[in-house]
Amino acid sequence: MPAALTIEVQVLLYKHDKISRKVSTTTPAMSSLLSIKFRRAGILPCVLFFVVVLLVACTGSPWNDPYPEQDDKQAVLYMSFAERPKHLDPAVAYSENEYAFIAQIYEPPLQYHYLKRPYELTPLTAARLPEIIYYDKESQKLGPDAEAKDIAYSDYLLEIKPGIRFQPHPAFAQDKAGNYRYHRLDKAEVDALATVSDFAETATRELTAEDYVYQIKRLAYPKTQSPIAEIMKGYIIGFDDFAKQSADKPKDALRALPMTGVEALDRYHYRIRIKGKYPQFSYWLAMPFFAPMPWEADAFYDQPGFSDKNITLDWYPVGTGPYYLAENNPNRRMMMFKNPNFHLEAYPAEGEVGDAEKGLLQDAGKALPFIEKVVVTLEKETIPNWSKFLQGYYDSSGIASDSFDQAVQFTGGGVILTESLKEKDIRLHTSVETSIFYMGFNMLDATVGGDSEKARKLRQAIAIAIDYEEFIAIFRNERGVPAQGAIPPGIFGNEEGEAGINSYVYDWMNGKPQRKSIDTARKLIAEAGYPNGVDPKTGEPLILYFDTTATSVDDKPLMNWYRKQFQKLGLQLVIRATDYNRFQQKMSAGNAQIFVWGWNADYPDPENFFSLLYGFNGKVKHSGENAGNYQNAEFDRLFEQMRNMENGEPRLQIIRQMQEIVRRDVPWVFGFHPKTFSLYHGWASNLKPNLMANNRLKYIRIDPIKRAELRRQWNRPVLWPLAVAGALCVLLFAPAVSAYRRRTHRPLPEALAIQTEVSR
Repeated sequence: MPAALTIEVQVLLYKHDKISRKVSTTTPAMSSLLSIKFRRAGILPCVLFFVVVLLVACTGSPWNDPYPEQDDKQAVLYMSFAERPKHLDPAVAYSENEYAFIAQIYEPPLQYHYLKRPYELTPLTAARLPEIIYYDKESQKLGPDAEAKDIAYSDYLLEIKPGIRFQPHPAFAQDKAGNYRYHRLDKAEVDALATVSDFAETATRELTAEDYVYQIKRLAYPKTQSPIAEIMKGYIIGFDDFAKQSADKPKDALRALPMTGVEALDRYHYRIRIKGKYPQFSYWLAMPFFAPMPWEADAFYDQPGFSDKNITLDWYPVGTGPYYLAENNPNRRMMMFKNPNFHLEAYPAEGEVGDAEKGLLQDAGKALPFIEKVVVTLEKETIPNWSKFLQGYYDSSGIASDSFDQAVQFTGGGVILTESLKEKDIRLHTSVETSIFYMGFNMLDATVGGDSEKARKLRQAIAIAIDYEEFIAIFRNERGVPAQGAIPPGIFGNEEGEAGINSYVYDWMNGKPQRKSIDTARKLIAEAGYPNGVDPKTGEPLILYFDTTATSVDDKPLMNWYRKQFQKLGLQLVIRATDYNRFQQKMSAGNAQIFVWGWNADYPDPENFFSLLYGFNGKVKHSGENAGNYQNAEFDRLFEQMRNMENGEPRLQIIRQMQEIVRRDVPWVFGFHPKTFSLYHGWASNLKPNLMANNRLKYIRIDPIKRAELRRQWNRPVLWPLAVAGALCVLLFAPAVSAYRRRTHRPLPEALAIQTEVSR
């Protein structure tokens, strides 16, 4: 019987996979005791259940732990994602959720300093920052202080550090004769594959300058469909010609096809030649677009049948970065492991004032990365994501609207964590994003557009009436800062205090900006020819049209809010909601009147934001990013002067003039700059918001021992309800069992007893 009882316990435990690995079976003595006391009573199943519960509880491991037990002592970073990345090819990827992965895998020549502010470029795979040489039209070298009008083209000379190697990958595997083993697979071999991990052999090789040159050719190659191809045509010499020459050629022809402005000078040096002077080009060299791509990877993935199995660069990147993608199952999880071939890179030895006191320099000079493995799990819903963060199963979290009050509180001094989160040693990091969301006017529109005083005052009145402070409070949980101009905080040219306010919308009162009264806006709209919002042509409220992609029921409160803002002036706002494709068509054709759009900084320079208002970037005439088709001759002149200047007082003076022009003309109602609220557990360190650097994971340190201990404390099972249930079970079963025993064990009739005795 004891053996049978042990088997029963094992069977029960086997049904709970994680428990079965952690709980030992009962002892023979316990089994025997249980058998004698309870088996005949018929309540053994209940007792067995509670024995199992107690045994599991004694192990100390959380019952709800979703991760393998062996990971408890490893430096593993646990994160979540809500939407799978569409592209992992650095020539194509251009969204945040894509950069969250590829920036850990690929390495452009430059990167942003993790700690220093303002944002500063530093070498990554490059030995030093690029050397920039200017030339005139006669190819004569010019000095570093040459005026932009005299510079015909600029050479960017880059030197790559020797000894950097790519991650292990089957694309590099060769046989004894030096032939690539997996570049020419037949159909049967391809049919036998499921993922890249199915290949038996991997290899690596050293990073060379040619890998960077090859990637730039991929950007120009029309079949790649890189989103920055059109932009680079305007800068890199020979880029457009290469695109035309390669259009009808296969990928394997790209290596041999030259590009005039891009050349590998030797194994570790290459040159990029651009038109004129464009200081911001150095920022592009810190983006994944300019990361190296080995030609072997392109040749490997270009084989027939691979794309049908998702064996492509969009699923399995090949880089030199601190991590490689070990598992890509976007419907469940994605895992990155530490690259065994990662080159030596040290944690920064200096930062800005206060970093040392915050403990951000404790790891100065130590080898990166500190995390061995990154596990990113799909979480489509915010509530389970939040619950797992509080249980300690995710190391970081944002704050969704439905959990905002549970996480933070607002006081006179700002935002603070709630006591429940403080008790868990959770840290809050806030930062204003280098982004802007704005309401734009189509400057080609007959009513709201143009440079007439009438249209200008109409736009100024609307800018005052739309209360973005209220918007941020209602729809953003105070996670935003009202914008005073086109340039976000953290970008050169953004000024704080009274010097930086939009005086057409705000007054400076009591040391802070105060939105002008609605009476001021009503006076402006009357001066525009619409007293009380009435159109004199019709005698009815002036009708304006708001084009948007907000088509769901959940968007109704927001649309009603916009209507109320215009109603303050007596204006009638008609919502024209369409899908995104139709909206894009209307914007390209100039058929929208009022719209809302946003922009994230590609690089930390005012040129990146002012370019959205530059006349020659107009969407209708030039297919550019100037969505409102704004054009002001003086602004355009100043933009062309400012864009090529180095940061300093002369550039700042020009930026101030440009801000004044767009504040007065109001092509945008400057909306808000988003503010991010990020939460981290106390076992994570080296955390500092960096809105430009995407390769932040290599700097983070995790204390897995502290994490495991706190997880056990936070996820201890509450057993008393089970004990109560067990007692009730016994009480419910006991009368029935007792009655059954009385019925089955009552004395036999005398005659039957005698007959039974005789038969024996």
